[in-house]
Amino acid sequence: MLKQNTLKESFSLSGKGLHTGLKLTVTFLPAPVGHGYKIQRVDMKGQPIMDAVAENVVDTQRGTVLGKGEMRCSTVEHALAAFYALGIDNVLMQVDGPEFPILDGSAELFVREIQRVGICEQEAPKDYYYITKKIEFRDDKTGACITLLPDEDFSITSMIAFDGKVLSSQFATLDSMDKFASEVAAARTFVFVREIEQLLQAGLIKGGDLDNAIVIYERQTTQESLDQLCKLTGAEHHDATELGYVQHKPLVWDNEPARHKLLDIIGDLALVGKPLKGRIIATRPGHTINNMFARMIRKEIRKHEVQAPKYDPSKAPLMDVGMIKKLLPHRYPMQLVDKVIDIKENYIVAIKNVTSDEPFFQGHFPNEPVMPGVLLIEAMAQTGGLLVLHDKEHPETYSTYFLRIDNVKFRQKVPGDTLIFRVVMASPLHHNIGTMQGYAFIGENCVAEATFTAQVIAGKK
Repeated sequence: MLKQNTLKESFSLSGKGLHTGLKLTVTFLPAPVGHGYKIQRVDMKGQPIMDAVAENVVDTQRGTVLGKGEMRCSTVEHALAAFYALGIDNVLMQVDGPEFPILDGSAELFVREIQRVGICEQEAPKDYYYITKKIEFRDDKTGACITLLPDEDFSITSMIAFDGKVLSSQFATLDSMDKFASEVAAARTFVFVREIEQLLQAGLIKGGDLDNAIVIYERQTTQESLDQLCKLTGAEHHDATELGYVQHKPLVWDNEPARHKLLDIIGDLALVGKPLKGRIIATRPGHTINNMFARMIRKEIRKHEVQAPKYDPSKAPLMDVGMIKKLLPHRYPMQLVDKVIDIKENYIVAIKNVTSDEPFFQGHFPNEPVMPGVLLIEAMAQTGGLLVLHDKEHPETYSTYFLRIDNVKFRQKVPGDTLIFRVVMASPLHHNIGTMQGYAFIGENCVAEATFTAQVIAGKK
């Protein structure tokens, strides 16, 4: 089971801000389990902190800008992409100004520093959100579209299209985050010459230069206009008749712009707050549609606050009825677990097929069959008992008893359905007493949940 990660130690990077031109330093510090990504402005009174989540994005004009109250922080997407792709879940980011330094316009320096200081595994499971159905967001005005499909891993394909002779159509694919450092991290941000004057007039890219961006000259202008632009940006003289890429460092890849779009998508989707399992296909992506899509995913997550485990009935169970009977003393009609499909150190997933001839339906209720809520909790407890007892040397000699039940919620009636139980150890066994969190699902819907404390007693004959 993959666990949450943070940094082994802190590190800092300094440079100028792309839009402000200010000399800035950002420091990344280890953070505890469940912390997520947070940004702190150490230059502001009270040193405010905000969550790096999609709802806190306040501008996407030329990069992702996060804001809360008077606090603002822009150009965060390259750092977030590096942390997300390298599997780091918890980090505090301290910056002494209104944006992160642009560095070389890519995520490469962030990746190098993360690899240098190392990654620390934490004692909590990584909280993935599994995509179980097609999710799509379209912007008919721009032709942009992002589609997210079910998949066993997280991968992205980015397709870009521009009306130009130098850069028209490109695509790039990242099949695994393991390849991010070598295939995407060094891809730099890019800008068209025709955009630069507008950005300067808007008070942006004061720190932009040929060391931190690829400049694309794809529509011929007059030599006078180009000379004036070079003067404003500090760039060297360029022949107005020569279209092409303008930068000090050659292209790392022929499709570097499309790869940088992959980087931006990863950074913007880091604001979902959970790592995803699914395949993204992005057509004409940009920060605006990326953020709209991230907000949509967060709404989906809130609808399914606790996500149902995957269940493939065609796969052989890890424990069948015969094995369950060796671990639990319960027998018909009180054996309420049919099979176990997944079990790890601190959680278990089990199945109960609620059939039309269940004995409790005879009286509960004759004209409206409903599985009693107390039996749903009992089934969760039996599932938890299997988790606790499966690695005991002589499990048949143990009994498990309730000590308390808390926070019980019943969300939906259960007639004849397939119930999926997921039980998680909320605290380790101490003096043979442990607390567990149990959930019951039908399909993707959570129908019941409860927290219960149980005691495991040895010595049964």
